[in-house]
Amino acid sequence: MSAAGPKPQYPIESVDNALKVLLLLGERSSLRLTDVSQYLGVATSTAHRLLAMLQYRGFVQQDQKSKAYLPGSALTGVAFSILQRFDFRGAVRPYLEQLNGELLETVHLGMLAGSTVHFVDAIESPQAVRVVSRLGRAMPASSTSTGKALLAEMTDEEVEGLYPRDLIEGLTDKSIRSISELLRQLATIRKRGYATSSEESEAGVSSVAVALPTASGPRLAINVAAPSSRMRKHDERRIGATLLAVAEQARRAVPG
Repeated sequence: MSAAGPKPQYPIESVDNALKVLLLLGERSSLRLTDVSQYLGVATSTAHRLLAMLQYRGFVQQDQKSKAYLPGSALTGVAFSILQRFDFRGAVRPYLEQLNGELLETVHLGMLAGSTVHFVDAIESPQAVRVVSRLGRAMPASSTSTGKALLAEMTDEEVEGLYPRDLIEGLTDKSIRSISELLRQLATIRKRGYATSSEESEAGVSSVAVALPTASGPRLAINVAAPSSRMRKHDERRIGATLLAVAEQARRAVPG
């Protein structure tokens, strides 16, 4: 991992290693103890102590079932607080409102960070039965329509670099589990222009998403999420067409 500034006169290795772990977590959806040990070139006991301290401060959390380490509430909270100061949210907001008013479903603005998608803005559906806002949450990109729409903007080689192991961790039994399946879906997304997810991130939830490509700055996408009972194939096509039309307008308003 390349440095972003001049090397300090008195570097503190433990601090540097902890920061490297956080940067690595920004590139991958989850980390295992062996990943951290091998990446830093330290003993597993040292890697465990680093992760334990990051977990103590809330920067990582450990999944009790898989034992993998995920972004913690402190890390996502800091990221979201910083994102609130950027003006791209304000620029895209009118289009989220337009979609919400026209389709009467929950809409989100998502940003890609490594193999994780962060939801940075949302408007909930006015209907009684609706998808709850994911504002402030971070989820595996491969398990969400928003993430897949953003990954489709990358080359296959870039995507493969985000997943060093062929096995991909998902959120439900319908989540993508292999890099080959992910690449197959991304090829389809590039052809039709929009991504879909059917109960891949949460049971009973389906969504459609479109990327907002920009010359520079964060990778952004907007999605429409609805209960799966209201998201049949013809609904996906209708919502996809609406999203593509709105995205064409919105991309001109996104800074960068």
